[in-house]
Amino acid sequence: MNTDTIAAIATGIGGGISIIRISGDDAFNTIDKIYKSKNKDKILSKEKSHTIHYGFIVDEEEVIDEVMVAIMRAPSTYTREDVVEINCHGGVVVTMKILDLIIKQGIRLAEPGEFTKRAFLNGRIDLSQAEAVCDIINAKNDIALKNSLSQLKGREFEIINSLRKSILRDIAYIEAGLDDPEHISLDGFSNDLDLSIDKYCNRIEKLISSSKKGKLIREGIRTVILGKPNAGKSTLLNLLVKEDRAIVTDIAGTTRDTLEETVQLNELTLNIVDTAGIRCTEDIVERIGVEKAVKMANEADLIIYVLDSSTPLDENDQTIFSLIKEKKAILLLNKSDLKTIISEKDIRNKSSHPVIVTSFAQHKGIDELEYLIKDMFFKGDISFNDDIFITNERHIEAFRATLEALNMVKLSIKNCMPEDFYSIDLMTAYEALGRIIGENVEEDLINMIFSEFCMGK
Repeated sequence: MNTDTIAAIATGIGGGISIIRISGDDAFNTIDKIYKSKNKDKILSKEKSHTIHYGFIVDEEEVIDEVMVAIMRAPSTYTREDVVEINCHGGVVVTMKILDLIIKQGIRLAEPGEFTKRAFLNGRIDLSQAEAVCDIINAKNDIALKNSLSQLKGREFEIINSLRKSILRDIAYIEAGLDDPEHISLDGFSNDLDLSIDKYCNRIEKLISSSKKGKLIREGIRTVILGKPNAGKSTLLNLLVKEDRAIVTDIAGTTRDTLEETVQLNELTLNIVDTAGIRCTEDIVERIGVEKAVKMANEADLIIYVLDSSTPLDENDQTIFSLIKEKKAILLLNKSDLKTIISEKDIRNKSSHPVIVTSFAQHKGIDELEYLIKDMFFKGDISFNDDIFITNERHIEAFRATLEALNMVKLSIKNCMPEDFYSIDLMTAYEALGRIIGENVEEDLINMIFSEFCMGK
């Protein structure tokens, strides 16, 4: 690893305050060269750790900015190196001028994610926690943020570490029994190991199964709005987005192509697709739009089917009922403020999906829709006290490799294979889990992971 001192802007430029972070052995020496306090005898490298000092950044005799400087000594820092953070005014010119001055002192500009990379390489955090830092920065909703914070606190590491310790004890016992059979008997051990493997597999299968929800947390719920023309689909999109994104008219067939928007419903992220109204049509362009709507529906995590309660059901509705039969869907019986022809009971006789009576004109039913979506995917409130949702594909692959190795152990036990076969596959499982937290990980993979971080983190 590089041991040279690095610096970068750790905040967005253009706000009231910018923070420039310096980390490494020359951090204090560098700040001494460019910092002056009102008390000209003050030298920051001689001050106590975790203190903040008021003064000026100067280039020889020229004052660049009035600043507050925090000094933090290793190892009690984010990177476990000496760290200096300069809090300057947030203008682009002044921030870049201070950074350029630091670089002139022989300090290298940090690469994206390099501060967190050093925290990992210096043992302050494991690799799963480092990736959680990136997930926190990129979190799209409250649930994603809470899940990432749970991982940053080490919840995933605790689970993995517990599994690895148990597996390692099994390996050690087998090796000891093979090396010293006179004092350590392996008789009956295979039965005990088989039971232990079942427990390991159940835990890992639960983590893998959480990844489906984890993907929804991280990427959002792909939601497709379906319905006949003029049912209120585009109005619903505008209500959820809280602006007029879709054209709304009384003319049926106004929407001919898909329109995609990302919507925040408190803790949820919905990637919403408004589609052309489903109906038989001779219009070539509209027909292409209908075909695209059907394709989108087949790929959706959730379908919101908007029905117009003031018009009777027809063959187009039957097509949509068939389309959503095996999908997660919510039916919105809209235009309840008008004279209704179809009732909630009529819809429930056609479909087992949940139904909400709505009036988009009166904003009725939107809050109920939000609650129902959350309950449908996450069973109400989500607690991260005991479990986490796995959102990282690299982790999922490692868990699957672990599960495969453990199943090989069970197969060896079933086939009465020698105990040294157990050790080989147990070690494979142990190493696969280790890759998640950063043990036995290739340097190229580490570089790739941290290259996805933003500059200054």
